This record gives sequence, structure tokens and C-alpha cells, in this order.
Amino acid sequence: MKALVWHGKQDIRCDRVSDPEIEDPRDAIIRVTSCAICGSDLHLFHNFIPAMLPGDIMGHEAMGEVVEVGSAAKSKLRTGDRIVVPFTIICGECDQCKRGNFSVCERTNRRKDLAEKVFGHTTAGLFGYTHLTGGYPGGQAEYLRVPFADATHIKVPDNLTDEQVLFLSDIFPTGWQAAAQCDIEPTDTVAIWGCGPVGQMAIRSAILLGAKQVVAIDCVPERLSMAEAGGAIPINFEEESVVGRLNDLTGGKGPEKCIDAVGLEAHVTPSLPDTLLDRAKQAMLMENDRPHVLREMIYVCRPAGIISIPGVYSGLVDKIPMGMAMNKGLTFRMGQTHVNRWTDDLLRRIEEGQIDPSFVITHTVGLEEGPEMYKVFRDKQDSCVKVVLKP
Repeated sequence: MKALVWHGKQDIRCDRVSDPEIEDPRDAIIRVTSCAICGSDLHLFHNFIPAMLPGDIMGHEAMGEVVEVGSAAKSKLRTGDRIVVPFTIICGECDQCKRGNFSVCERTNRRKDLAEKVFGHTTAGLFGYTHLTGGYPGGQAEYLRVPFADATHIKVPDNLTDEQVLFLSDIFPTGWQAAAQCDIEPTDTVAIWGCGPVGQMAIRSAILLGAKQVVAIDCVPERLSMAEAGGAIPINFEEESVVGRLNDLTGGKGPEKCIDAVGLEAHVTPSLPDTLLDRAKQAMLMENDRPHVLREMIYVCRPAGIISIPGVYSGLVDKIPMGMAMNKGLTFRMGQTHVNRWTDDLLRRIEEGQIDPSFVITHTVGLEEGPEMYKVFRDKQDSCVKVVLKP
């Protein structure tokens, strides 16, 4: 089969690889009908995330048709079922899964020993990601083996298109969780840094959850226009002061809720000296990530507010003002998404027409064009916000 394969830093290729096979009775195999490139894939593209190996298949946003089912999964799946595959692989039976904490499933990381050394305790296995999370082959391919498939799937109805439901795999529940863990009240201002795909979903989720006003912060005009079309107040941080504008919008009190939909690759610009320092430290291997957004959120957030972090961080960050956060009494909530905790509700909202997640798609191409689209997506060329691949 064809698949997008990691060969090293900024080197993704469309290769011929072996077709997946049933390896465990709980497995299923799907023929991938749609998959997507995620901002988290760019972290792998730039080799910011450790423990990738040449030959690893990329991708963690995929859906398709079930073509083979293991004997233990037949009670939940059958050939011909149309499913979305959550990026978090879950057993559905461990203590964490029973609590709905699916992204920290205790059983699905097949490199549990490595994860425990790095994280202290294991987290869930993830598709198409680092070997710290199991090193499972990803979904940017013609076929995908789904481990623990009886639990790791979302059945979708035939009356909804792939484009409407594909993002139940990651960015829609990720944006929703980012907003949900803010405990939004009708009087709240929610400020969201980053208007990429997750930020766009967080904007619409915060509005659906009843925020008084939502503010979107970015520097890419197309992303800001999309955010404004979704009901947000845009701030271009290259043209105006984020702190000043947020104070103006909140009567000088700051937003109650702040969402970091940027993560480790905050934009580097001369007008923000700390971003230059972070980039220099990265180059000298003195720091993993560029946490400008975290610093700015801590500074601007209203005392007793909530900071929600769906953005991915890979390791050590520097110059985080914990004294400021402690004295302001801020609450931090973060983590990979507990996808299956949210998907029944989100699928219902799609079916009822409350939201159509396909709005975020700007490019649809064949799998062979994937390597080039990684660069287009990274460089935000051709007004690119979200790329869907059709194997």
C-alpha cells in the first residue's frame, strides 16, 4: 500500500509499504477513505518530538471502511462499517478509561517501559506519533490497523460526509475539550491564542458553550478572517498589543479564560524579544520549546482565571513565571484529548446542524501530494488552514 513515511527532519515521502494485518483478536483493518495533516504532525516534521524512527508511518486523523475484523472485536464491529478512528488508542477497561481519561489509558502504549522512564507513568498509545506513545503506524495511508478496535472507534452514519465527521478523530474534540475545561460562564471572555485548525474549533466550541465574547489571536490574515467569520473578535499580534487590546475588551480586568492552541512552536518575531531568546536556546539545545504564549497568558489572564492548554509541548520550557501564576491563583488544565469522552455529544451536534466541522478545510488532495502539502501547510501558502488527503 501507499503511505506517508517519516525519513528524518523535514523528510516525508510517499512510499510503498506492507499492508497491515490482524495481529490481535481485538484488531480491525480499515480502508482509509479520508485522512488529514495536523499541526501536531508538523512537530514531527521538524523533529521537535523525540523518539521518531525512519520508516514510521505518519498521521493520526483518519476514517474509513472496516474491511477485516478480529475475532474479539466482532461484537462491536463488522465488515462494511464506516468509522472514524480517534487518535488516542483506548482499551476501554483500565481504571483511567473507566473514568473517561482516555488519553492516559494504562494499557495501549506498547512502549510502556519507555514512556514510564520519560513521563514517570505511561500514557495512551497514539497513532502515527512518537515511540514514546507506542510507535503505532499512522493513518496517512491506504489501510490502517486499528488496535483495540472494539473500543477505539466512532461509528458514523452514512448520511454525513467524510468531511463533516473526519475531525471527530482529533481537532474537533480537542478544541471542544479546550473550551469545556475552561468551565465557561455566560459572563466570560475567552481568549484563544492560535487560529489554526484546533484554535478554530476551540473558538466555535467556546461560542456554543455560551461565552460572552471570544477573542482570537494570530498573525495570519486568512486564519483571523476564518475566526471572525466564526464569531470571534480578531487580534493580529503583529499589528497591535495583545495585552492592551484584551484589557480594552475586558474593562482592564483581563479575560477569565485563556486557551493556548499554539503549543511548542510559538511564532518568532523581533517585536517579541522572548521569542528570539527561545529560538536561540533551541538552536543551542538549551530549551525544547518556545513558550511565549504561556508567558503571555499568565500575564494577561484575570486573577482566579483558568488557563487551558491543548497545544502540544515536547519537553523543557524556560522562564515560565510561576510566581505570577501562583499569586494570581490561576488554574491550569492541559493534556492530550480524551476523544471518546466527547464524541457522542459532538456527533449529535453535527447531525443537528449546530456545527459543520468541514468549514476548516482549505485543501483536498491525493495521498501522493502529501509530502508537498506538509510544506504548504507549514508555510501557510495558498491560504492553507487544513489539508485533507484522499488515499
